[in-house]
Amino acid sequence: MHEIWKDMFVLGLPLAEKILRPIVVYAFLVISLRLSGKRELVQLNPFDLVVLLTLSNTVQNAIIGEDNSVTGGVIGATSLLIVNYLVVRFLYGHKRLDQLVEGRADVLIDNGKISLERLKKELISPNQLEAAARKQGFESLEGVQQCILEPGGTLTFVAKKPATDDIRHQELLARLESLMQEISRLRGAPPPANA
Repeated sequence: MHEIWKDMFVLGLPLAEKILRPIVVYAFLVISLRLSGKRELVQLNPFDLVVLLTLSNTVQNAIIGEDNSVTGGVIGATSLLIVNYLVVRFLYGHKRLDQLVEGRADVLIDNGKISLERLKKELISPNQLEAAARKQGFESLEGVQQCILEPGGTLTFVAKKPATDDIRHQELLARLESLMQEISRLRGAPPPANA
């Protein structure tokens, strides 16, 4: 029984190494994901998802080393959480550095026009963009005024607004219909059926 407790809780590596390994892997992943572009964060297709899943499995041994103890796992996870908290906290107070790390937003559709150059830069096909728009309730890209690829990889879609003349026309038709119903009611005849 004593051997089980030893295997579970006695560290197989020095404490400093258990703390340093996750920090090094964290820095590598932040830099490599930043260099690979926001597309990796969007996960628009199965290939990107497979890359992210296998990436986490690939760096697992680099984080834990030859130590499979519970204590080692807790120390590694705690190190990752603390480093992430400190980095996010630091970047919050340093906007320019935050922009350098996270990048800037990219406008993929502006005034209803798709920027094929921006799509190509981010390695997003028009079909993938349209699929993302459908997930957010758009029938097609025709109804999109603006699409922004946010620094965190989220796609934000803004719908086209109807023209002022169209709105005014609809309001006038509604008022006319209301007046026709009122006149029919005053005459005592049944109101006309709606078209």
